[in-house]
Amino acid sequence: MKEQLLREYARLAVRTGVNLQKGQKLLIQAETECAPFVRILTEEAFAAGAFDVIVRWNDQLIARERFLHADDSLFDDVYPWSVMMNDQLSAEGAAFISVSAEDPSVLKGVDPDRIRRFTTATWQKNDKFYARVMASRIPWNVLAVPIAPWAEKVFPGKSGEEAIELLWDAIFRAVRVREGVDAVAEWEAHCRRLRERAEKLNAYAFAALRYENALGTRLTVELPEGHLWTGGSEKDEKGIDFVANMPTEEIFTAPKRDGVNGVVCSSKPLALNGNLVEGIRLTLKDGRITDIHADEGEEYLRAEIEIDEGAHYFGEVALVPYHSPISESGVLFYNTLFDENASCHFAFGQAYPTCLEGGADLSKEELLARGLNAESNTHVDFMIGTSDLSIIGVTRDGKEIPVFVNGDFAI
Repeated sequence: MKEQLLREYARLAVRTGVNLQKGQKLLIQAETECAPFVRILTEEAFAAGAFDVIVRWNDQLIARERFLHADDSLFDDVYPWSVMMNDQLSAEGAAFISVSAEDPSVLKGVDPDRIRRFTTATWQKNDKFYARVMASRIPWNVLAVPIAPWAEKVFPGKSGEEAIELLWDAIFRAVRVREGVDAVAEWEAHCRRLRERAEKLNAYAFAALRYENALGTRLTVELPEGHLWTGGSEKDEKGIDFVANMPTEEIFTAPKRDGVNGVVCSSKPLALNGNLVEGIRLTLKDGRITDIHADEGEEYLRAEIEIDEGAHYFGEVALVPYHSPISESGVLFYNTLFDENASCHFAFGQAYPTCLEGGADLSKEELLARGLNAESNTHVDFMIGTSDLSIIGVTRDGKEIPVFVNGDFAI
């Protein structure tokens, strides 16, 4: 049964995740420990008619050694061959699959400034590639494969293969892969439901959202005129549907860059650059983060926000009901791919241009003029949803409409 589920998962990633077309190239980025699943992914890609499958391997323990011991100047640049690969393949319209399999504490003890500088260099050197990704010009997909350190964090008291099997089961449930079920058909229906919810929100054309809960969140989020809520699948520049994240339960848009005011508190730990950040509390005035606090890992959160000026502003507002499937599973994944789909969340850093009418065809200057946070070298989601979260939508003519009541959609 496990072999069947793995193949269905790989088929889902290829056929629905990136919706690979015949004659299209595919780049897979994965940890070395994920090699067995990557081989299955490769088989499914060629079965779908891939022109070629290129695999770029990472090893997080080697990455840790580099961050700890490499020459300090290394973290201000990126090797040109890496940039050339991303540029050439994305310009050709290749598809990209990223296999997430990270120990959430793998970079504990690493100098946060080294991480900040390397993140900045990576985004700056790969600016053309990331512009294509953020504007959905190319199909891309992120999914996950369990490894022992991650599984043991999620299931304390379990170890090795037992923990990995438990995490596999949780992942399969989250991505709707079940024995005897066509996962591709399941996802077609799921994406349709998310799009229908997004269309309801778009019909309101809210001017602002007001958040409040017992954790201490008191936040008003203005939305730019012409903003678009989206969810489920997206379309690349050729009009082909793809699903960027598996799982996904969110409906999201972009806030007005200078229109966020108040205090927001996190509800779940954030796995950030190989470190855990807990108890986040951010204060914002006229959109800008003016005060940063975390009970644990604050230095890593602060380093990420201080990457550039744009990182001090929000780029995403996402709605996920408290009683969503991942939340109701009771599993804390310590992985944003899953945890953000169990909770309403925000992201600081760059916004997705597709969250604005005609945004994919606008320059950074035009996007900024229309209210989006269009320039930053990061995009970091953090979770804020709770069972008592209240969100009030304010329309352009001043009407107040409950959007969330007690953590769930009210519309």
